[in-house]
Amino acid sequence: MRASRGPSAEAGFDLRRAFDDNGTALLGYAVNALRDRPLAEDCVQETFLRAWRARDRFDPRTASERTWLFSIARNVVVDALRTRARLPLIGDNAELESRAAEAIEPLERLQMLEALSVLTEAHRSAVVAIHLHGRSYQELSDATGVPVATWRTRTFHALRALRAHLEEMEAPDAHSR
Repeated sequence: MRASRGPSAEAGFDLRRAFDDNGTALLGYAVNALRDRPLAEDCVQETFLRAWRARDRFDPRTASERTWLFSIARNVVVDALRTRARLPLIGDNAELESRAAEAIEPLERLQMLEALSVLTEAHRSAVVAIHLHGRSYQELSDATGVPVATWRTRTFHALRALRAHLEEMEAPDAHSR
C-alpha cells in the first residue's frame, strides 16, 4: 500500500500536518534504529527541522512526503549513529571484549526498518514471523486461527510492497540533501 502523495509544491509544506501524519512512524523508526528513545526523539525533531528548512525543495512528483521525510530521518539517524560510534565505550576490558559486533551494516538495517514501517500491521507481522522468526505458515495459522492461505497472501503482498519501497529509495533524486 502506497502512502498518499504530499501536498503540491505550490501549496507548501504543512509542518503540523506532516508531523501529525508521520511523527509517530518516524519516532518508531528512530527508536528501533537507535535503541535510545531520548536520542530518537531528538532525531525526529531534527528531521522536521531539516524538512522545514528544505521545504522549498520538496517535490511530490519525485517522492511521497512520507518517503521524503524518511529519507531525511535516515540521514539524521546515520549522523547520530556516527556521532555515537565516535564516543568511547566505558567499561572494563572483559566487558568490552564480550560484546558481540553488529552483524548487519547499520545503513542496511535502517533501510529495512524504514521499509517495514510503511507496511500495514498485518503485512509487517507476516513478514517478521515468516522471514525473520522462521515460523511456518501452518504454525501461524494454528496460533492465530488465520488460514494458511491468508498468511501466504499477506506475505506475498508485503514482500512486493517492501521491494517497491526499497526500489523507490534507491531511485535517483528520491532523497533530500
